[in-house]
Amino acid sequence: MNNVVESTLSIEKNPNPVPADERARRLENPAFGRVFTDHMATIRYTEGKGWHDAKVGPRGVIPSDPAMQVFHYAQEIFEGMKAYRLPDGGGALFRPDANARRFQNSAKRLAMPSLPEDLFLASVRELVRLDREWIPSGEGSALYLRPFMMATEVALGVKPAAEYLYCVIACPVGAYFKGGASAAVTIWVSDSYTRAAPGGTGEAKCGGNYAASLVAQAEATREGCDQVVFLDAVERRWIEELGGMNVFFVFEDGSLQTPPLTGTILPGITRDSLITLARDMGLTVREEPYSIDQWQADARSGRLREAFACGTAAVVTPIGKVKGHKHNFTIGNGGAGELTTKLKAALVDLQNGRAPDPHGWLDRVF
Repeated sequence: MNNVVESTLSIEKNPNPVPADERARRLENPAFGRVFTDHMATIRYTEGKGWHDAKVGPRGVIPSDPAMQVFHYAQEIFEGMKAYRLPDGGGALFRPDANARRFQNSAKRLAMPSLPEDLFLASVRELVRLDREWIPSGEGSALYLRPFMMATEVALGVKPAAEYLYCVIACPVGAYFKGGASAAVTIWVSDSYTRAAPGGTGEAKCGGNYAASLVAQAEATREGCDQVVFLDAVERRWIEELGGMNVFFVFEDGSLQTPPLTGTILPGITRDSLITLARDMGLTVREEPYSIDQWQADARSGRLREAFACGTAAVVTPIGKVKGHKHNFTIGNGGAGELTTKLKAALVDLQNGRAPDPHGWLDRVF
């Protein structure tokens, strides 16, 4: 089925790609999200016609109109995923089918058309094939892909748009945080802002969620912290997630806990993968609520030994300290814990094709 769909994608190679020596220079140490590849995928949707004009071609400017509905009513969703360089020189995506399904769920919540899974997969696979030379090979590096969809109908009026553009762009990336892949981060507890509320868009991956988190992230930065952690919108006590990552807690008995998916938290693919890997190791993983006050008490008593954040961009990031107007504590020795390091290594080795893949998560592209 995938071959049939991929044949509907027209392919146009960039006639002026970045020269090989310049590409090599850009790949040496790319800042996250600043260096882009030669191509992009686009597919259009028109009400009554469906999805059409699917193609992969030169990366370029997207034509826009000041009355495009995305600018006024924020119908926009996106995904984050990576392609990895394999030991034999090939390339593979990690669980792209999960990204395709989450993209569909986000579209449903934002009243947008659902992109068929096979078309989503065809677009990202073909883009990776064309831009394979852009996949970096350094430790902790990958080719980050950003599929997104936005309302393009030119009209003012609060209603679902009748026209949309789906697009995929790609950029080579290294470590997400400045301190490096294994450095522990300091987290700021936001008690002034919330990220999502029951019935809202918390479990959708839409730009509005991230826009709402930026003022809290700016507060965290002013307080000398790397990231912000949000509490629930009702009681303001239950830990939900960071500005762009899910969170896990590791206890003295070796068990792990992470907040449950109740509609206000993004169902992270890295989160799901780590739960599976931990259980494969024989570890107990609970998906249960955990309060900020309990987090502080457990860290101070030693019951809580480690904590880490996870996501596609940052992979697995140790949490060393937590600060806030009412909270201030260090987790363990303030660095990366043993289990955090072990889980990260297991995930990264699998993603890079250095370990067995019992769950069939790697999707080899070339």
